[in-house]
Amino acid sequence: MRRKLFLVLLAVTALYFAEAAKGQTVKKTGATITGMVLGADGKPVPGAGVTCETSSGLKPRAVHTDAKGRFFITGLKQENYDLRASSNGAYSDWERNIPLRKGQTKQITLQLLNGNTALSGVLPAKKKN
Repeated sequence: MRRKLFLVLLAVTALYFAEAAKGQTVKKTGATITGMVLGADGKPVPGAGVTCETSSGLKPRAVHTDAKGRFFITGLKQENYDLRASSNGAYSDWERNIPLRKGQTKQITLQLLNGNTALSGVLPAKKKN
């Protein structure tokens, strides 16, 4: 009899805590940038490097794309970020001032450029009229 009573109390307690957990929300900590790196031919690039830093140039981070050309950068603070991809001497343009807010996820696609891209991302001088 005691064993049955114990099992009933255990089951009721488990149900109580399961219902209490349903009402709780998951606290979102940090933002995420996900995306894909494409080659000049438009195909995903596995193993490409992706550099991420705040728009003020602080807190640089680097990740690599997976076998399908996807990348994931998690745990970012609320701030604006700049991203660039590279692979085998080819670079993408900088994707600048990506605003992230707490708990937000942004998806970005970076495409590598053909040819000499050493100065890629440098803005051209303004033309005078």
